[in-house]
Amino acid sequence: MKPFRQIMLGVVILIIAGCTTQFRNQGYIPTEEEISALVVGVDTRDSVFEALGTPTTYGVLAEDQAYYVRSRFERIGARAPKEVERQVLALAFDQDGVLTALGQYSLTDGQVVVLNTDVTESGIESLGIFRRIVASIGRPTAGQLIR
Repeated sequence: MKPFRQIMLGVVILIIAGCTTQFRNQGYIPTEEEISALVVGVDTRDSVFEALGTPTTYGVLAEDQAYYVRSRFERIGARAPKEVERQVLALAFDQDGVLTALGQYSLTDGQVVVLNTDVTESGIESLGIFRRIVASIGRPTAGQLIR
């Protein structure tokens, strides 16, 4: 009977340990001191990146914008992770690379974006291999179009 109790105790401990909350941090955001040291209209892109480090995202939406993003995710047991905290530092530069604006945002400032998962069908999947070959006869090749 004693080994059965030990096994059951071990199973209960594993179940309890599996249901504990785990946190995962992702990304990097500069400290308040580092951010407050930035001077709009004086600091350049190079001086900002030297002081703060490489941004999380740079030049994706526009060449004159940089973002530092940090997120914290909570996971309880086998449930899917949930984002519980997000901090974003957005920086804007003019065409000469001088810092023109900075903004700090959190998860509460964000908007939910509904992704459109519709897929445009090409129609090629519905054709068999023979129909594809026949359909391509007489079409110009890339080399013919370049000439």
